[in-house]
Amino acid sequence: MKKYGAEFFGTFWLVLGGCGSAVLAAAFPQLGIGFVGVSLAFGLTVLTMAFAIGHISGCHLNPAVSIGLWAGGRFPGKDLVPYIVSQVLGGIAAAGVLYLIASGKAGFDLAGGFASNGFGEHSPGGYNMVSALVTEVVMTMIFLLVILGSTDKRAPQGLAPIAIGLCLTLIHLISIPVTNTSVNPARSTGVALFVGDWAVSQLWLFWLAPIAGAVLGALVYRMIGSEEN
Repeated sequence: MKKYGAEFFGTFWLVLGGCGSAVLAAAFPQLGIGFVGVSLAFGLTVLTMAFAIGHISGCHLNPAVSIGLWAGGRFPGKDLVPYIVSQVLGGIAAAGVLYLIASGKAGFDLAGGFASNGFGEHSPGGYNMVSALVTEVVMTMIFLLVILGSTDKRAPQGLAPIAIGLCLTLIHLISIPVTNTSVNPARSTGVALFVGDWAVSQLWLFWLAPIAGAVLGALVYRMIGSEEN
């Protein structure tokens, strides 16, 4: 239960910190943090929580990461469902807190997207479904490669949180214009449930693509990262 609690609060922080920066700070007149700030916020949530709870739960904070680590032989299948449930609940709880904060401002409207992920007319840059699908698969694949490589026993010890956090930052810098960046079904689900409508109807892509990408990343790392000659 300690592991599941750690995943709940870790994912809570990721969604509150990352999506919170997008909803509350990104478009603030003249002083808004923009895409770069939101990208850093997501990376920093993972970096800080990796140091805080990595020794408790492994700090997955993401159903796709848990599935990818299982596919890579680094995580037991018996823990997959409770990890995923904890992560999704943490994301929903964070979205609820963010809603309470954001709705305290006059003129707040969920029609603005509430940091939800989307494609087509709901993509920040107007990218279509194929672009969104390819982006989410490839970005999550690389994310898993970095996670598996930086946590490998042969890698420099103690530096994995930095590599993983910076990787997530870079992923957001690349893909916010395309999908608002998911690579994480729990992050997508939390805010989408509050927006409803299009955000929920497009949510399938932000489960399917990250999971497919994570499994691909795990398979690639098993090929290139094997200790066998």
